[in-house]
Amino acid sequence: MDPRRKVAGELVQAIGGQLQGQLADQVKRRYAAWNDPRAKLDRRYRRSSRVLTFWLIVLALLAVVGTLTLVGALPVAAGVGAALGFAGTSVLAVRTNMRMRGINAERQQLAAVPVRAPLPSRSSSARQPMERLEDAEDTLRELLRQLDSAALTSVPTDSVEQARVTGVEAASALRAVSHQLQAVERARDTAPPLDRAPLVEGVRRLRAQLDEGVDGYCGLVAAAGRVLAESTASNPRQVLGDATDHLAGLASALRELSR
Repeated sequence: MDPRRKVAGELVQAIGGQLQGQLADQVKRRYAAWNDPRAKLDRRYRRSSRVLTFWLIVLALLAVVGTLTLVGALPVAAGVGAALGFAGTSVLAVRTNMRMRGINAERQQLAAVPVRAPLPSRSSSARQPMERLEDAEDTLRELLRQLDSAALTSVPTDSVEQARVTGVEAASALRAVSHQLQAVERARDTAPPLDRAPLVEGVRRLRAQLDEGVDGYCGLVAAAGRVLAESTASNPRQVLGDATDHLAGLASALRELSR
């Protein structure tokens, strides 16, 4: 086979595989966005809003008919029908408005829950660290909530808030590394065999960075747990602050490496 045709074929195969991977990711993201509870509530709210607008228009028309009946422009029968219709439509409008309020209350409850991206596929080496990160996030959120309660006055509020902010920033940096790792894995899987060695090394290096970052996040969780277990400790600020500073440094290093 002509070497140029062989190279062209390999390029087409690699580009095609990469496009398939990107298309699959795009489909997954759109599917997840469509089925997200917040998106479902938004669609229900918009539908109820359109229905309420329709009922308000009907009420306005019936009010016009009633007014024309009062001034004698329309027969009494039309006015009676308008009055009955106005009463029934008012009930429907009130029920629709109450439904919208209930949906809005559900939306506000969900707004307090952080949005999470889907986990990597089970075949990805980023899956296990991301599962650990999600578990650690849930644990840290509960620990900081308890540390921030009025019953634990020995824990400074600013230390708790700093730990919370640092945890969010670190989780964001770790997810950026996870996305990089998954992209390099797709490139490795579609590359010609002779070109895979640097990509294999890139996957190994990114996985090591991911593991180190998740370990640092878990270190902050452990520190928060120690402070909660010994809430009367003499210096909880230092215990929590040291772990927060360590995780902040890791997050900063990960962001620099991502660039």
